[in-house]
Amino acid sequence: MKKLLTTSAFVFLLVSQTFAWGQLGHYLIGYMAEKQLKKSVRRKVEKVLHPMSIGRSGTWMDEIKSDHAFDYAYSWHYMTSKNGEYDESIQEKGGNVYGEINRIKNELKAENLEPEKEAELLKMLIHLVEDIHQPLHVGTGEDKGGNDVKVEYFGKTTNLHAVWDSGIIDSKSMSYTEIGDELFRRLNKDLIAKYRSGTMQDWLAEAVAARPSLYELPENKKISYAYGYENMPLLEERLIAASVRLAQILEEIYG
Repeated sequence: MKKLLTTSAFVFLLVSQTFAWGQLGHYLIGYMAEKQLKKSVRRKVEKVLHPMSIGRSGTWMDEIKSDHAFDYAYSWHYMTSKNGEYDESIQEKGGNVYGEINRIKNELKAENLEPEKEAELLKMLIHLVEDIHQPLHVGTGEDKGGNDVKVEYFGKTTNLHAVWDSGIIDSKSMSYTEIGDELFRRLNKDLIAKYRSGTMQDWLAEAVAARPSLYELPENKKISYAYGYENMPLLEERLIAASVRLAQILEEIYG
């Protein structure tokens, strides 16, 4: 029994380290996006997702990793880009975050879906738009998006990907609404226009440009307050950008 529990714990740790942003990050991106939506669009989106909120919907695609019926979507959470380009030939054969965002967006625009299928696709789209703004989900193709980079964060063994998914955000010990409200105060017309004018190709370029900062680690790979402090502005910028672009896409589909 002890062996079974140990194995289960290991599997849970392995799976959890592949999540993007963690629950807190997904919730707050959706929360900020919701605050930006036109009322008419928000009503339509909420009707499709009911009873889930937009914020809650962003966590659904990570939760279904425990359901083998959705194994086909495992590789949809990430992609590889060496220099900000999208090269189909080096992506996972089962699909990738860039390709699936485009495909699902077009399917939702077609407006010929059964309600259950529409809700499923919309939850996937919300999650994937959020995922692609976590820089390590646009990986180099060399270290599984930082999962292979072992670090010690506040004395606990983990990996670089997990630190960026949830470690830094969780260290603030704030709720998603507290963080979301604070970040939302930084939005203005110019910033929204800047993010909305970017193409998906620009999203990739942004992720690749951000990656070097993430890998600036001490030789002993032990990180704590200083690493979080130095990278918090970048992390917050990525969360804000994701919220603006998620709102933009939802308005494009349901506006």
